[in-house]
Amino acid sequence: GRKASEKTGGREGEPADGGLFGGKAFGLLKAQQEERLDEINKQFLDDPKYSSDEDLLSKLEGFKEKYMEFDLNGNGDIDIMSLKRMLEKLGVPKTHLELKKLIGEVSSGSGETFSYPDFLRMMLGKRSAILKMILMYEEKAREKEKPTGPPAKKAISELP
Repeated sequence: GRKASEKTGGREGEPADGGLFGGKAFGLLKAQQEERLDEINKQFLDDPKYSSDEDLLSKLEGFKEKYMEFDLNGNGDIDIMSLKRMLEKLGVPKTHLELKKLIGEVSSGSGETFSYPDFLRMMLGKRSAILKMILMYEEKAREKEKPTGPPAKKAISELP
């Protein structure tokens, strides 16, 4: 019996993907979470309360990206620690009490965490939750950093 299997296992010289949580498992978790968020996005697209918004699809995509930037817990929810880290990353550190209040404003559940549907209802709703204002402000700040003016389009003659 040749041990051919030894050759193929663990290719060397490849970057570890993601690193932190044995990349693959983490990537899988992320993929599963994203699938679940996509499902929820579909539900919101079909919700008459929101479906009149013609930008809804692109908004939902954007909110999904934003939500995925948080460290989601095993249930795919945002808890106080992940909110704390996210806001520190945005340069808006909050005290524990403030964080509890932020989550309480958004959470439809225990008030300890909030879920993606909670997040979407906050972002799409009329109520101005503090967290929504922080995230919207951060979006605007990001847009300011982008170079203004349309991207340079190649002249047709230059195309290969």
